Amino acid sequence: MYHTFSVLNLTLIDLPGLTKVPIGDQPADIEAQIKAMIFQFIKKETCLILAVTPANTDLANSDALKLAKEVDPQGKDILENKLLPLRRGYIGVVNRSQKDIEGRKDIVAALAAERKFFLSHPSYRHIADRLGTPYLQRTLNQQLTNHIRDTLPGLRDKLQKQMLTLEKDVEQYKHFRPDDPSIKTKAMLQMIQQLQSDFERTIEGSGSALVNTNELSGGAKINRIFHERLRFEIVKMSCDEKELRREISFAIRNIHGIRVGLFTPDMAFEAIVKKQIAQLKEPVLKCVDLVVQELSHVVRICTDKMSRYPRLRDETERIITTHIRQREQYCKEQLLLLIDFELAYMNTNHEDFIGFA
Repeated sequence: MYHTFSVLNLTLIDLPGLTKVPIGDQPADIEAQIKAMIFQFIKKETCLILAVTPANTDLANSDALKLAKEVDPQGKDILENKLLPLRRGYIGVVNRSQKDIEGRKDIVAALAAERKFFLSHPSYRHIADRLGTPYLQRTLNQQLTNHIRDTLPGLRDKLQKQMLTLEKDVEQYKHFRPDDPSIKTKAMLQMIQQLQSDFERTIEGSGSALVNTNELSGGAKINRIFHERLRFEIVKMSCDEKELRREISFAIRNIHGIRVGLFTPDMAFEAIVKKQIAQLKEPVLKCVDLVVQELSHVVRICTDKMSRYPRLRDETERIITTHIRQREQYCKEQLLLLIDFELAYMNTNHEDFIGFA
């Protein structure tokens, strides 16, 4: 369970962290990087979230409260905790301004000025005992104490379960024999299962802590081969229109022979179209080769964890690669068969055909 409360800074001062560089000129992913860094901590259910918001900004648009809201949706008239209610409420404080800091105003004087401000201000007088830095200190201390007390039992149970698991493993290794076939089998199965998990994650893209940020790989590269490389190869094979017209002219004249025909013979049409369809064979087979190449590369990477057992690694890689090659051959046969289907019959009654009646 998350615990969110906020500090509202009531001092209107110039913020020293402002930059002269427009946001648009900064790295595009800087916001995402900062957000990801913050989420590493506040996503943890044992985290106490202290959202600090300047009083000279619109509270509803506070970045700190937006982040807290994302991970603590159940937790969120401001200082009385009504407008955007937080589970732990809001605490207003008055920090030293930049002018106070430059004038060397000490902490004691600042705390006294803060207290005087809340007691004398008509909007805050009625809740002055729940505002200010000393109250924030006491609240944080109490919240931390309560938090530790609440989470300690769960933490103790988790550690005890981990200890029992480790003790079980230790007990198992007390009677460990290197030549025990059951131990060898268990170790081999664990490595094979890890290989399966790594391979699936690399292809399916289910996420990993070690994401390749330098180039496309695995499933992402295969996706690119299908949707970009194959399309590029097909577009590239498009012939020159002038050359195509010349071929059509020769085909028509050769089919007519010594006769002079009034209409374009179907045989000429089929001869030209079949030649164009047949050109698809090279790019689709090349696409299969590229996919197989990437799959083999993924297999080599995933078997790296077996490097302590070179014979097992080689045999595992051989079996998987052999299976990939077998499926490659079957895939190519099916693709060529599909192209042969298209070459066998020209469906001029299809609605996409230009001469469709």
